[in-house]
Amino acid sequence: MLALSALVSGSCLYAAADVTAVPPSAPALEERRAELVEPMLADYCSRCHNDFDHVAGLSVEGLKADDIATGRNAETWEKILRRVAAGEMPPHSKKQPEPALRADFVNWLDEGRARFVMANPDPGAAPVRRLNRREYANAVRDLLGVEGDFAAALPPDNSGFGFDNIADVLSVSPTLMERYVAVAGKAARLATGLVPKRDFVTSWQVAKDGSVMNSGIPAFNERAGADLPLGSRGGTAVRYTARWDGAYDVAVWLNSNTNNESDRLAEDRFVLRVPMKAGVHSVAVSFRRQTWPDEAVQVVRNTTDYVPLPLEKPVDLPLDVWVDGARAGTLTVPSFRVHPRYSQHNFPRDVLQLDVAGPFDAAGNADLASRKAVFVCQPKRTVEEALCARRILGSLARRAWRGPVSEAELAPLLKIYESERAAGGFESGVEAGIEALLVSPRFLFAVETPVAGPAGSAQHISDYDLATRLSLFLWSSIPDERLLALAGQGKLHQPVVLAAEIARMLADRRAEALTENFAGQWLYLRNLDQQRPDINEFPQFDVPLRSAMATETRMFFGHVLAANRPVTDFIRADYTFLNERLARHYGIDGVRGPAFRKVSLGADIPRGGLLGQASILTVTSYGNRTSVVKRGKWILDNMLASPPPPPPADVPALKTEHDGRLLTAREQLELHRANPACASCHQRMDPLGFALENFDAVGAWRAQDAGQVIDAGAVLADGTAFKGFTGLQQILLDRREEFARAFTERLMTYALGRGLGPQDMPAVRAIARDAAKDDWRVQTIIRGIVMSSGFTLRRVPTPPTNVALAVSGWRPHR
Repeated sequence: MLALSALVSGSCLYAAADVTAVPPSAPALEERRAELVEPMLADYCSRCHNDFDHVAGLSVEGLKADDIATGRNAETWEKILRRVAAGEMPPHSKKQPEPALRADFVNWLDEGRARFVMANPDPGAAPVRRLNRREYANAVRDLLGVEGDFAAALPPDNSGFGFDNIADVLSVSPTLMERYVAVAGKAARLATGLVPKRDFVTSWQVAKDGSVMNSGIPAFNERAGADLPLGSRGGTAVRYTARWDGAYDVAVWLNSNTNNESDRLAEDRFVLRVPMKAGVHSVAVSFRRQTWPDEAVQVVRNTTDYVPLPLEKPVDLPLDVWVDGARAGTLTVPSFRVHPRYSQHNFPRDVLQLDVAGPFDAAGNADLASRKAVFVCQPKRTVEEALCARRILGSLARRAWRGPVSEAELAPLLKIYESERAAGGFESGVEAGIEALLVSPRFLFAVETPVAGPAGSAQHISDYDLATRLSLFLWSSIPDERLLALAGQGKLHQPVVLAAEIARMLADRRAEALTENFAGQWLYLRNLDQQRPDINEFPQFDVPLRSAMATETRMFFGHVLAANRPVTDFIRADYTFLNERLARHYGIDGVRGPAFRKVSLGADIPRGGLLGQASILTVTSYGNRTSVVKRGKWILDNMLASPPPPPPADVPALKTEHDGRLLTAREQLELHRANPACASCHQRMDPLGFALENFDAVGAWRAQDAGQVIDAGAVLADGTAFKGFTGLQQILLDRREEFARAFTERLMTYALGRGLGPQDMPAVRAIARDAAKDDWRVQTIIRGIVMSSGFTLRRVPTPPTNVALAVSGWRPHR
């Protein structure tokens, strides 16, 4: 097999390629083309994939063995290679080639495709790409040192190929530009500290469960989060940026435990005024945990006709207010509220909303960290202001625009500075210049420097463009000073330097963006907030559990990444990350408190790996039941990169009953597969989904479904039988090469910001093979992607032909 650690041409990275030739004793595969290709295509493919039947939109009649050496029909050959190598073609119901013939055909095709790409590197299209809203927010944070939820102020981005950083779908509209201008103005004012001294309110809603069986909204007699004090219960903790030194009101709206939680009545609001310095603070409120039955609750449930009154009067409860981990004061609040329309005492009281208002009696803000980062100089005389402004804006522009800035490029920013300085002074001028910088095309768009060389050839991108690609990939942000310095020295393309920077960047906290943005979309974690399990079927599902599910998967992915674990941990691992709420959901003892920690899993615990995590199991289920099909499709799509075709539009719904009897998922699908048009796809998906049937629709373990013992056994299309979750894990581990390629393919799509083409697939396979030599470690895959031709090269444009120019109407200037 041809193992390539980097399919890249050029003096630096080309030497990293490791080409393993065919053993000398075997005839060269090129000389066996007719012996390999013609029997495979004629005997095993052409009966279905011909110009007449055209099954799956594929015909092999026009394919020639010479195509591999010339690069023709590359997309079709890649489809054939993927299906034949996976053993999916020919269909298992049809005549199969001898294993030796299949292996030789796959090797010949794989090596031939790799050799062609090696000789003809094609990095694919490099379209101009707009920063998506998360990249923009991170870039503003890293450039100016300001914290704020800037991404939430921008509209959601469209997705393509499963990700929202794909260039082709990141469009621009006048409405979007208006939002960018508004966010840029807010960020510039926060960074310079030129925000108004008038007070205003920032609010945070505390996530709550909906009314359960007409019984109000629960609070919990437990510590609400790891950011809150030990021995506390309920409440919330937030990050707040104080714009000025001064006093601030921390206002708490209490949960009245009713069905009318949209109410905000004055008697539910309690306020404490606290001093804060300008800067970022942790603000929290919490009750003090008590042991039952000291804080007893009525367990009677309301009906729509009758509301039981409390049996006793409210008692006073202490509500602590914390700033930066220190108790700033304590409010005294009643344990519940009686209202003329309702009165409930079913749950401990809790916080529904937190407001911070201010500043009052505002003083200075010279110590604001962002001001120190922005105002690297302070002119003492008027004549020094222009030079200082040039230094400030020039330094920021170099970071924001990811490279050197010429005088001509800086001139428009300085012109804006001069205009505003004349009206409002030096600092106002700098603020206006920063605002313009944050909406400039070079900041909003990743525009790369054209490369020089023969038309159509592949050439190295500049070191600055490589720094930008790298930082957008690993940090979803702009390059830092070290990356820009290495780029300016022309060192970033050197393999040793580049590998060291990858390791440094992955160890940086900003690499959490890979978990949030890549894993969040690859694993469908962003869908978890929209999942609404039926409260009658799953009364144990609540906000703390939903949050814990997402945290487990994020921490698990982040650990695999940071610890450079093998990607096979995603299939099977003897550890996970749990807090008490999630451990209780899993039936695992010995975990206490809301803080997450790494927990070892014994062989008798059916968890470990992604498929044992409740987040994945929940987003692949319906609100009231599991879905064998959704779970099987998720595995094919996300773990094997082999999705089934979309279903036809007229697929009937599954029948949940037959002859008055509830049907199990297996029985429902057996009826469904009786339709031959459905059977071909379901025989690939369903066995994988059946193996997970012991997990209910919120990921809890169960033994029965519809009153019957669950049968988690399954048989793959090739006849391989397995049983349950552990059997599925072993099936996937046996296909670890396929999983590594699928993971590489998804991560490479995210890294390049475009869909992969046939020219990219030899690199995907080579990266996965190199990872196999290093125990499938995830950072080896990341390095392979960064050093691939798709990441480090760019194609020199081919000049338009006279015909194309005539069609476009273009004429040269005279």
